[in-house]
Amino acid sequence: MEVMPKVSIVMATYNRSEFILESIQSILAQTYQEWECIIIDDGGTDNTREILSPVLNQDFRFKYFIRTPNYKKGLPGSRNYGLDLVKGDYIIFFDDDDIAHPQNLELCVFELSKKDVSFCRYIRDVFSGDFIYNYDYSKLYTSFYIDHNNIESILKNELLFNSCAVMWKKKCFENRRFEEDLMYAEEWELYSRIISSGTKGISINKSLFYGRKHPNSNTGEFFRNDPIRRSSNAYAICLVISNLKKRKLLSYTILRYFIQVALGYKEYKLFERIINILDLTKIEELKWRLFYAHLPLRLYFYGIWKKVKK
Repeated sequence: MEVMPKVSIVMATYNRSEFILESIQSILAQTYQEWECIIIDDGGTDNTREILSPVLNQDFRFKYFIRTPNYKKGLPGSRNYGLDLVKGDYIIFFDDDDIAHPQNLELCVFELSKKDVSFCRYIRDVFSGDFIYNYDYSKLYTSFYIDHNNIESILKNELLFNSCAVMWKKKCFENRRFEEDLMYAEEWELYSRIISSGTKGISINKSLFYGRKHPNSNTGEFFRNDPIRRSSNAYAICLVISNLKKRKLLSYTILRYFIQVALGYKEYKLFERIINILDLTKIEELKWRLFYAHLPLRLYFYGIWKKVKK
């Protein structure tokens, strides 16, 4: 009798009683049933536990834990706690306010059964308000491989790696965890660290997850210029640059991109932090300082040129 590989779903939650049951129901609706769902409560104060009680009592695959003091408060700490509890062959992170396509686990497990890949990425769509349950159940889709050669596209968010849009083989998290001091971009930092190490995966062109847009999400707070989220993003950029430098993958175009990003993070002294990480010669440092100093003017004239070109 063939043993089906088990998927470990890690769901961190915090005061999300309004949405979490719908997320849980999308897990129960999965066509692939060999899974466990580790729910980590980050110390919420609402009635999430009460709402989940019927499900927890009826289905042993759901396990509910309160984050312990051994992990820092926040999404990274809660997910790390979940990672230390999982028992499955494959790991996937679901948020407590989103909805998974019924074929999510089935199709990812199928792709990961191929020995030459360690993760499966898919498309994540977004929605506002009530979710429209009208799924595409087709198993016909195109795909392409991803490895360290795609790191620039990933870092620039041209090839999106949302936290809930990838299933990983468990080995990807051996000696790797989320940076618990990050309150934003923690998955972007960790996933780039995994892929830059030489890990190869596949991306399938099918929507398998639906992210709920609402103002209380981490992403919503970031785009409202929340200082905690912005400071975290600046720190994540520094961690990414340090990792790429160590792995000799920090190209000129990647560095130029982040130095341009640093213009929007002057209050966090991001440019100076990047320069300190690089350990440049005096000449190289001077070149980048001149580039940074003239960058606003160059961007201004570039914007005019784009308008004229249209």
